Amino acid sequence: MVLSLQSENLYFVMSVSAKISSMVKQIPSVTTLLLLFFFILREVEGAERLGEVKLFVFGDSYVDTGNLVNSISYKPPSGITFPGTPAGRFSDGRVLTDYIASFLKIKSPTPYVFRNSSELQYGINFAHGGTGIFNTLNEGPNMTVQIDWFERVIQQKIYTKTDLESSVALVSAAGNDYATFLQRKQGSMRDIHVFTASLIQQMSINLRRIHGLGINKIAVGLLEPIGCMPLLTAASSYDKCLQPLNFISQNYSQMLLQIVQELNKELGKPVFVTLDLYNSFLSVLATMQKRRSEDPTLMNPLKPCCEGLSTEYYCGSVDEKGEKKYGLCEKPEFSFFWEGVHLSHNGWYGVYTMLYSSLRNLIQTKL
Repeated sequence: MVLSLQSENLYFVMSVSAKISSMVKQIPSVTTLLLLFFFILREVEGAERLGEVKLFVFGDSYVDTGNLVNSISYKPPSGITFPGTPAGRFSDGRVLTDYIASFLKIKSPTPYVFRNSSELQYGINFAHGGTGIFNTLNEGPNMTVQIDWFERVIQQKIYTKTDLESSVALVSAAGNDYATFLQRKQGSMRDIHVFTASLIQQMSINLRRIHGLGINKIAVGLLEPIGCMPLLTAASSYDKCLQPLNFISQNYSQMLLQIVQELNKELGKPVFVTLDLYNSFLSVLATMQKRRSEDPTLMNPLKPCCEGLSTEYYCGSVDEKGEKKYGLCEKPEFSFFWEGVHLSHNGWYGVYTMLYSSLRNLIQTKL
């Protein structure tokens, strides 16, 4: 990695030097040449710094790239679009983590479960499918435990202080917390405001802790519109989102945004950058619905690409004979949702494009 970067930089310097040599007759100024070389060195130095960025990820299945080993994320048809076989992502292809890593010009960080057998130069992904800020109905490490793992890695001196200071953290969770709350309350929204406040309080603690461990740039995902999940819109034949549930997402996101603003003000610098998943989801869905109104042959974006043949089955189900008990849409590349709650490769790409301007704030101070 380092040798490759240095080679590219050397080639860059040599090629620009050649151009400068051809300009000498026109601009025979030593001062000008020195200024040009200074500019080159600045660009090379900036490229090296960007190449050193590492990504540390905390959250649930929306950002997990392989920690939940015994799950459908490692079974067909997951991964059919990317990388071509099941690889631990709850999608037919890339998820949010992959797109953010590509934005940072690095490979996706290694899932924590493979930390002893993989290279860690791009960071570590601690996110775990099915988990939340608090404990959920699914067994797995909540975000507090994930940060404990991160702290343990730091204590093992796998990364230097400089590594951490130049790195980025991605934090995204809460959907499973609300699913757990509503299931335990049998659909009742009583005390939902109290629960939201407790989530926000714990998230504030988590964000402070990640920053305290040395990370100076932290991307914080707001909550997706949970009322648009196909698992829920199936009751209306995927006709519309459930607004009462979207209000929950909206309220959580507004409170989290306020907390982030207060933390940045307290620190006196923009450590935390919010990623507006709520409005990004709705915007992409609206665009796809508009296109479908103009071309009815296009897929309904609220309908999942992969779903069980009946209510007893789900995406990836097989019977005792190994026969598939699920169906796939004709063109996954035109879908938004992969299955009941997760986005497709195309869906995440659409959301990523909406988040691009916010992501630029993660690297502004690094270049």
